Amino acid sequence: MVLRLVEMGSDGSNRSVDVLEIMSRNDPGDIAALGITLSQGKQLLGLIQQEFVAAQCRDHAARRPTCRSCAAVCQVKDYRSRQIATLFGQVTVRLPRFRCAGCGTRETAVDWPARCRSTPELDQLQAHLSALMPYRTAADLLEHLLPVDAGISHESMRARTLRFGEALRDGAALEPTTAASAIILSLDSTFIRSCEEDQRHLEVRLGNVEAPDGSRQVFAAVAKTDTAIAALIQRSLAEVGQVQETGITAFTDGCSGLRSILVDAGVTASPGLDWFHIAMRLQHAEKTAGSLPADTSERENAKVVIVAEVDRLRWRIWNGKAKNAKLTLERIRAVMPVFQGEQSGRKTDPPSRRLWTALREIDRYLTSQSAWLVNYAERHRAGLRVGTSITEGTANFLVNRRMNKSQQMRWSRRGADLLLQVRCAVVNGKLGSGPGQIFKAEADPVSNLPMAA
Repeated sequence: MVLRLVEMGSDGSNRSVDVLEIMSRNDPGDIAALGITLSQGKQLLGLIQQEFVAAQCRDHAARRPTCRSCAAVCQVKDYRSRQIATLFGQVTVRLPRFRCAGCGTRETAVDWPARCRSTPELDQLQAHLSALMPYRTAADLLEHLLPVDAGISHESMRARTLRFGEALRDGAALEPTTAASAIILSLDSTFIRSCEEDQRHLEVRLGNVEAPDGSRQVFAAVAKTDTAIAALIQRSLAEVGQVQETGITAFTDGCSGLRSILVDAGVTASPGLDWFHIAMRLQHAEKTAGSLPADTSERENAKVVIVAEVDRLRWRIWNGKAKNAKLTLERIRAVMPVFQGEQSGRKTDPPSRRLWTALREIDRYLTSQSAWLVNYAERHRAGLRVGTSITEGTANFLVNRRMNKSQQMRWSRRGADLLLQVRCAVVNGKLGSGPGQIFKAEADPVSNLPMAA
């Protein structure tokens, strides 16, 4: 079987070329021989791409641009060849250079970006895959499925992905379809391992903005890079429909540095302390209280009191009565002496000591963050968000799945920051539909932690 490509010119002339000869049996008795194989398909696509580009170059060379100086028709001066990587293989583009016979002005053949070595479609696909999997794995996947192996390696994948991330970072905000009456903004931070010599970890600041109509944007940036997190927040707010009348409710984990970032981004409303971080501390105290020994009647009664008081502490904070939290600590302190002499583990402190440490940490945390506590029960009953749990899910997808956990990677500051811009674009749908669009932060296990008392 011979596959032939026919080019039909505008003047009615035809030009045909035999692209590929496939030797196969006509009888489909063997299921493995049914149709063309992957290698044959890759070869066919690569050959078609080369012939198609050659036809485009011939058509382009037949045209004559007009001189910008004297308006005379330019003539072909010479030809220059360029190697361009496309989605269907490496191609040689033979481009003419023009010169005006009257005034000698030179005209360029194409208006391509400087040092262009690949098509935008290939750059976007490489960045999209690199955002979802390690560079080496993404390069192997492309080489396996498409005829793009010429000049493609994990290092070139990384370089093109970072250039793509720079373009995304410096891009303008997209115009929203409708104005938002209210916006929920949450901001948090996490850490990744660093390959820099001066420190072991890099701080990543990330968050998301949500509008009542369901539109949502996520953003992230590594600290101390060229990416301004405040500018990302402003762009995200604009893309979900912020106007002058839009009310913004912000949540942070209580870090003063994050509150300063919100001020720099123009968010003047005082941010609330999110319930997620409080609930995590309370959950630790509840588990420790449940592990207290009850080997005597006195300890059993004391354990009942402590478990009830820890549960009451959660209720007080949830209902905006955190000022009464010290009552819980005093009542627990009164019954703690019965656990003196408690046996500890080989490498762990006894549960009573761990419980008291956790409760004192909660007390210090609430005391330092008292100005930003809100009535979480009231907001929850009104259907309003009470914390950054969805941001924790975003952090799990943006950072942990690609940069931490089983990957065990160490990152440069610039490399991590620009890759995060691509991953945010995947989640926000700016790269079109694809594997990244299946992510829903509200379906992440981190987002499904108990939110109410």
